Amino acid sequence: MALSDATGMLASPLETIRRAKDQRDLDHLAELVVTHEVVEVVVGLPKHLSGASGASARDASAYAEALASRIGNVPVHLVDERLSTVTAAGHLRAGGIDARRQRSVIDQAAAVVILQSHLDERRRTGPDLRGRHS
Repeated sequence: MALSDATGMLASPLETIRRAKDQRDLDHLAELVVTHEVVEVVVGLPKHLSGASGASARDASAYAEALASRIGNVPVHLVDERLSTVTAAGHLRAGGIDARRQRSVIDQAAAVVILQSHLDERRRTGPDLRGRHS
């Protein structure tokens, strides 16, 4: 999971949350939305390189819907996450961090890439939503 600063300019890693069969992860995410006064949630949509959606994309959509049902009127957006893990691993390597055996570090870095790309796109094309994004 990543979180933006209050201005919506910069994404930073927050923590790694593992999915749980009993949906504790969704409850925890909902708590974080309240705690950090999140104004918008971004969920990565794992599309194929061709742009087609598969089973993972359907799972992500269902997850986003389940989260949305827990966080009231905070909007939840699905964002294309193609190559986010590759980009994150490259950024980590460039920073001298070998994260190959640390999946949580790569996951957090990928969350930062996904959120940062959404924030950058928002600044280029959309409304200015001040406040934290997750």
